[in-house]
Amino acid sequence: MTGTPTWYDEGIQHIWLPYTQMKTATPPLPVKATSGVRITLDDGRELIDGISSWWAAAHGYNHPHILDAMKAQLDAMPHVMFGGLVHEQALKLSSRLAAMLPGDLNRCFIAESGSVSVEVAMKMAAQYFMNRGERRTKFVHFRGTYHGDTLGTMAVCDPEEGMHGMFKGMLAENLLTDLPRDAEGAERFAAFLKVNAPDVAAVITEPLVQGAGGMVFHTPETLQWIRQACDAAGVLMIVDEIFTGFYRTGTCFAIDQAGIVPDMVTLSKALSGGVAPLSVCVARDTIFDAFYDDDPMKALMHGPTYMAHALGCAAANASLDLFEREDYEAKAEAIQHQMMAELAPCGFLDNVKSVRVKGAIGVVQLEDASMIEALKPKFVAEGVWIRPFRDIVYLTPPLIIEPADLTKLTGSIYKVLSEA
Repeated sequence: MTGTPTWYDEGIQHIWLPYTQMKTATPPLPVKATSGVRITLDDGRELIDGISSWWAAAHGYNHPHILDAMKAQLDAMPHVMFGGLVHEQALKLSSRLAAMLPGDLNRCFIAESGSVSVEVAMKMAAQYFMNRGERRTKFVHFRGTYHGDTLGTMAVCDPEEGMHGMFKGMLAENLLTDLPRDAEGAERFAAFLKVNAPDVAAVITEPLVQGAGGMVFHTPETLQWIRQACDAAGVLMIVDEIFTGFYRTGTCFAIDQAGIVPDMVTLSKALSGGVAPLSVCVARDTIFDAFYDDDPMKALMHGPTYMAHALGCAAANASLDLFEREDYEAKAEAIQHQMMAELAPCGFLDNVKSVRVKGAIGVVQLEDASMIEALKPKFVAEGVWIRPFRDIVYLTPPLIIEPADLTKLTGSIYKVLSEA
């Protein structure tokens, strides 16, 4: 790359980038600033962000309400250990999330990354049974799912379709099966779970959308069938709302569309508005009660150094303010209708397999995945930041995006694919 700043030329020799074969990959673009739905590159070019910084920047970039809240918290207390001490931002956030979530999902364990929140949920599930005198060490997970890149979460991703197949033998062996997508599949799943229940602590699933697995959708009935099977088999249910939470699928949480109460829910990404690393595992009262005991060995022995990071919690509380003050469900619905109309013409292109939209997620699936890498610089040339992967070109725009900017995104997809 020519004309790059000094900090780029010096630092690129020492950085290790994510999901990247650094020997062959196109060099990353140096970013100078962000604002609203735009990313400004060091050379002055502006890109409309079509994926919300990996689905997190729901309110766009540099939202003044979030930044003001963080500045105030920075002056008062950016962080303090959460062992033996608590602070207002964390307790306020926990109370608000408990009020937002259905049923008795009332106990919040606040960590940093989404992967950690899933690890915590899995640990809670296994110890829940240990504290009751049972040893259940297996988790049921589904083909096409992704829950993170840490050792525990890799073990509940799809080992065949995912990125972690080479670690087989190193990872815990869990139980992989198909999502129940119809009544017959629901019966098979219920039977499968019943047979394996003595070894299973929990079933873990992504609700309504398998994100990193290719933005594959399923119906609310799938979640209902899983909940029913878990109840019948005496197995816990973990729902990973890290991607789907906070209106990405249209409702505040994807589980709202199914009317179910999981035993644990994991949240991250849009939780803090995409501004600070933060995640939460929220557990039902019944889960917490299994740890609430005179026996110190029944406590949950887990505690990240930056647990309940005060600065991140301040950002999250400000993010929740915005979700409460404005009708984000209406925003997601408007985005859905616009993407359905404007992406539909892509379905007539020769290299397109299908087009699908759910909430503020738009997907164009290609017949030929080999062209994906070649598409990336073409989108940049159009003035948009769209990051296709596997065999899909997708949009998860900030929920505050204006119609004209969304049209630029959808129009760029049609133009680039029609010329490919």
